[in-house]
Amino acid sequence: MLVTRSALTFDHGRAIIARAEAQAVEIVLLNGDRLALDLPDDPRRAYAAAKSTVALVVAPPSKRRLQPIAPSADWRVDLAEGCPAHCSYCYLAGSLKGPPITRVYANLDEILDGLPAYVGQGSVTSRSRDRAHEGTTFEASCYTDPLALEPLTGSLSTAIGRFGDWDAPVQLRFTTKFADVGPLLGLDHRRRTRMRASINPTTFARFEGGTAPVAARLKALSDMARAGYPIGLTIAPIIAAAGWREAYEALLVDVAAALTGVADLDLTIELITHRFTPGSKAVLESWYPGSALDMGMDGRTTKRTKFGSEKLVYDTPTMRSLRAFFEERLAALLPSAWILYWT
Repeated sequence: MLVTRSALTFDHGRAIIARAEAQAVEIVLLNGDRLALDLPDDPRRAYAAAKSTVALVVAPPSKRRLQPIAPSADWRVDLAEGCPAHCSYCYLAGSLKGPPITRVYANLDEILDGLPAYVGQGSVTSRSRDRAHEGTTFEASCYTDPLALEPLTGSLSTAIGRFGDWDAPVQLRFTTKFADVGPLLGLDHRRRTRMRASINPTTFARFEGGTAPVAARLKALSDMARAGYPIGLTIAPIIAAAGWREAYEALLVDVAAALTGVADLDLTIELITHRFTPGSKAVLESWYPGSALDMGMDGRTTKRTKFGSEKLVYDTPTMRSLRAFFEERLAALLPSAWILYWT
């Protein structure tokens, strides 16, 4: 773990260093705040080296100015940036610049102290007739998987505790492909944090290297629900490959079984189809050459975003088939669940 000089000035930064030392993580103290990475010239080796590197840094003011994150939540709050998983469809490949190292933030208190200014100011849940009961929502999983980093940082537990103590109409949200929720189960969350499991059928989970098995994620989701947390499913990315109907049917049956008997179940569903940009495709194909994930043009169409960029999405007939399937099967197998959005 690389540690910048400024990170040492924060209590949370020093706590992360103590956690790292307890886990025998190698620590390199830098003379300043610049991350000078000595990566191999070979792109594949450079990628592997960057993916295995964690840097303890200070989030600058620009990172602490929250951005809207529709359709998930009102605001994006970053506890870290980067992810240790190896998903061959990863959207961060087209979103984050530079080598894919993981940056964890030492100034967590500064980040959390800035959130009250945003209460009631969002447009996704704060002012939504259908979702206003969620309060102002803060998404912690836009640029990272906070549960994956929790053994090292403790940042997610701290944030959950802060939201639990925060007597206001607010909700912290995070989604994860990992399963070690043990440290979260006993927290006084006051139902102000919603944990969502990001899942795919086992046949497609092979594109999610380094993550927890899907069955373990569902067990973690069940444990969180039984500990009183609101929960959710992020079914993403939905992949319209051969056998997708049977695969997703089996997955939803497994979800229903995992949640059987949960009292006061509060379950949301987010449905996100596989998409990519030309830029992210190029990056991913350089990171994962030979991946069986289909990123060809068959069954695809080009969609222009509000920012003028292009992304490749499934064509209209495919999208209609996928949506009809999920709406019908979710109603049958998880009738109390609430679909937040389809995209």
